[in-house]
Amino acid sequence: MNTFNEYNKSPQKPLASGFGKETTAQEALGKRDLSGKIAIVTGGYSGIGLETTRILAEAGATVIVPVRTPEKAAAALAGIPRVELELMDLMNPASIDDFAQRFLNSERKLDILLNSAGIMAVPHLRDARGFESHFATNHLGHFQLTARLWPALKASGNARVVSVSSRAHRISGVDFDDVNFEKREYNRQIAYGQSKSANALFAVTLDRIGQPHGVRAFSVHPGMIVTELWRHLTDDELRYLGALDEQDRRVTLDKNGVFKTVEQGAATSVWCAANTQLDGKGGVYCEDVDITIDIPVNPSDALDSSGIVSWASDPSIAERLWLLSEEMTGVKFEN
Repeated sequence: MNTFNEYNKSPQKPLASGFGKETTAQEALGKRDLSGKIAIVTGGYSGIGLETTRILAEAGATVIVPVRTPEKAAAALAGIPRVELELMDLMNPASIDDFAQRFLNSERKLDILLNSAGIMAVPHLRDARGFESHFATNHLGHFQLTARLWPALKASGNARVVSVSSRAHRISGVDFDDVNFEKREYNRQIAYGQSKSANALFAVTLDRIGQPHGVRAFSVHPGMIVTELWRHLTDDELRYLGALDEQDRRVTLDKNGVFKTVEQGAATSVWCAANTQLDGKGGVYCEDVDITIDIPVNPSDALDSSGIVSWASDPSIAERLWLLSEEMTGVKFEN
């Protein structure tokens, strides 16, 4: 367990941002004008990703949304200005490379990369390389995408990369001995938690290597929001989380304030992507529109309090994950 002095040295120090869990994405942006900025938002046509796209675009940014189903995405994004759709599938490495190369060929700088797409609690599936689907989609796909877009991020000189993690990182750190569940029995909640720890760790090392180039990285817990991401949860799991009402109907916002609206759920991502309060900062995990605190690993703590545990923030673990990710994807970041 870390000592008090070790916690004091952590970059995880709240800013007293003035925002909170009821802050909306529009409020979190502040009065920032994003005219001329280029953003890419994975998962940008559903749930909190859609709200993120809307806020960035209406503030003046051009937002590119990678999609697997163009018709569904076009319908969801109809009426939002300055949005471009491009084909990409995070489970398909060739698709990621093709998307990134098309963007690089446009010779545009990339100011914001928001890695928002993800899957949760799915059955035991593997990607085209044979890797477990949560780790492959939520982490490795975004690792490869960010690496391929690295020249455009560096060219911005003032770019931000935001990875949507989750308080579910507390369920599991990265099991470096069995990341693909080849030795242990598959557990979809542990698989999801492992991938969310990876999202947070990715931001730690990415910020370190990006800082000399003006690229800063953040990870976020958006809050508890009932969206399509939850579609694989059983009624028993939803009931445990308080996401079913007395008639066993799914809720979107409960009277006790546990769940957020989509507008509130996108707030921390937008804040990390564009608010000037974070100028000169990075490598931190944020929630409720502020930098959160380090907390001890305590399995009995479950998911009902703020903070990030060491297995998702430790720089040495982050470096180990980085090397594993390079090995698994065959992709490295250019100097």
